[in-house]
Amino acid sequence: MVLSTEKHQLEQLLPAKTEHKLSVTNHRNPFLNQDTANNNSTHYALVVKKDCPTCALIEPVIKSLADHSALSLKVYVQDDPSFPANLSGVIDDSTLEYSYQQGIEIVPTLIRFKDNSEEESRIFGWEKKQWQSFTGIDKLGAELIEFKPGCGSKTQDPGMEEVLALRFGGQGLQARTVELAEAEDIMEACYDRGWSDGLPVVPPTPLRVMRMLKGCSRDAAEIIGNVPPDNVPCSIEKIAINAVMAGCKPEYLPLVIASVEAALQDRFCMHGLLCTTYFSSPVMVVSGPITKQIGMNSGLNALGQGNRANATIGRALQLLIRNVGGGVPGGIDRATMGNPGKYTYCFAEDESDEDWASLAMDRGFERRDSVVSLFAGDGLQAILDQQSRTAASLAKSMALSLRSVAHSKLFGLADAILVVCPEHRRVFRESGWSKEDLRKALYEELMTPGSEIIRGAAGIAEGMPKKFKDKILNKFRDDGLHIVTTGGTAGMFSAIIGGWVAAGERGSQIVSQKL
Repeated sequence: MVLSTEKHQLEQLLPAKTEHKLSVTNHRNPFLNQDTANNNSTHYALVVKKDCPTCALIEPVIKSLADHSALSLKVYVQDDPSFPANLSGVIDDSTLEYSYQQGIEIVPTLIRFKDNSEEESRIFGWEKKQWQSFTGIDKLGAELIEFKPGCGSKTQDPGMEEVLALRFGGQGLQARTVELAEAEDIMEACYDRGWSDGLPVVPPTPLRVMRMLKGCSRDAAEIIGNVPPDNVPCSIEKIAINAVMAGCKPEYLPLVIASVEAALQDRFCMHGLLCTTYFSSPVMVVSGPITKQIGMNSGLNALGQGNRANATIGRALQLLIRNVGGGVPGGIDRATMGNPGKYTYCFAEDESDEDWASLAMDRGFERRDSVVSLFAGDGLQAILDQQSRTAASLAKSMALSLRSVAHSKLFGLADAILVVCPEHRRVFRESGWSKEDLRKALYEELMTPGSEIIRGAAGIAEGMPKKFKDKILNKFRDDGLHIVTTGGTAGMFSAIIGGWVAAGERGSQIVSQKL
């Protein structure tokens, strides 16, 4: 769905259409309707603008061409139809329709047409000998300087490409258009139609969607999969619409697309994640060069507010699941409490230490790859340790906190992400530990006799089934504990993102998608 509020946006950039209208045929050759007496003359079209020094320079040349009996000339002016002065028959192209259809990039541009209406050749800018040869007029512009480069066509002004494509290019969107009443508030209209996550959204007008689609090279009609829970086919265009509503910039679109592709992998089990009464929602961890290219935050307050890329990319995925797939709270989304990450939960890894592997590298990618990883996670749980100065002590401290994921007596149910802050990473590095050393130490620390965590142990009814009494259990399944680094360089505060209690093949597994 897109909102048809383009009129005012377009009129800020383009004036309303004038009475002069051009047919598709006339765009190829504006001289087809000339009188028979002129059929043997050479036909030219000249596109200029008053606000161009080169066009002003050749004003005498334009008049000479217009007065020449051996050729027929049509002059199109992009900005001021009073230019050139004292020249009749000038065509007002301030809507830029003719310029767009002819692909004008530089003014002045002089086009020569064949009698069969096809363009024969064109020149642009001013080069005296070239113009004399092109028109067959030996002394054309003899009094002028030899050369002066042209100016940019108004069709090349920032943002104009999409405006003109919408108005004249026939590049319509496939989404249905929602007409708004004259007095209808555009922001409230988005709320009223159920497109919002509770916060205001950017109205998805066709112009905004067209500009968003420029952020990637993929076909807008390409279907990348079916979005749960309603299994609705999802196109690149639909992703772009929701990216607009989330507040994304066009350069974020490839990452948003990759996040959707990741969410639609069977291993992630998006449908099940929507249906659960548990807290979990998609957590997005971004690794690789893309994080710097689009300005993501991996430093101070990386898991908080304030960074547009972090905030809107994660939100775009959530909005798409809602608006395309139908995953609406109170419908199939039955979370008992949910968590604030259901608005957006996206951050970049701090990869400043090249000897510390990124999450993407743990998943088999190279550091040069841009990768988004999706994890079915809950809210943030703090780990405060300001005293440990050795890797061994800090690993034991973190392991103790990790026991509380889901419940201290429930093992093997939920995966987790351990978010190691830069200061804690420094402690490990100064002790000569790698990330893999930390992972192994944590697994060893988390091995626990079943007798301590079965139901009823320590007077607590919750726990593991009694069949595990004589076994040694680990808190996490194999490939169930993931380690990332993000955050500011001051503060010995790490964190845990606990996972959905349906982890592994029976539920959700972390997935990664390369851009």
